[in-house]
Amino acid sequence: MAISEALLPEFDMEMANTRKHLERLPEDKLTFKPHEKSMDMGHLAGHIVEMPGWAAATMAMEEMDIAPVGGAAYEPFVAKSRQQVLEAFDKGVAECRAALAKATDQEMMTPWTLLAGGNVIFKMPRVAVVRSMIMNYTIHHRAQLGVYYRMNNVPVPQAYGPTADEK
Repeated sequence: MAISEALLPEFDMEMANTRKHLERLPEDKLTFKPHEKSMDMGHLAGHIVEMPGWAAATMAMEEMDIAPVGGAAYEPFVAKSRQQVLEAFDKGVAECRAALAKATDQEMMTPWTLLAGGNVIFKMPRVAVVRSMIMNYTIHHRAQLGVYYRMNNVPVPQAYGPTADEK
């Protein structure tokens, strides 16, 4: 079985669970943040939305510099509405899924590098980037969004089993 064939069912499940969370994004709470050091809800939702697009970019190039010396720094996506979030997420998921589906094992094992200002943050095979920095990172931030929801009385959707809101 090809690496991408093994990865896609998990990707599909995690993206479907993530979309359920994004569908509940309360537009009147986008500036909410639980702590001064926390991202506000609009930035957090935007960050989640970016991740599938990052995976598509990971498959298309061998490195990315998020703050290139002498170049434009990475600009984060900030949610302005639920519909904007869902449209951007769906687009990114479709692009990512297509890139993963056509990837060969050799492409999945090719090292990929994340840089900031020319300095290496990490270098690992693409498959590890997709698993850790895309899927696991999405799950991490999706859980944060669930905490934000709980703090704002927004029902938290089920991901792996029932929540206190969905029994």
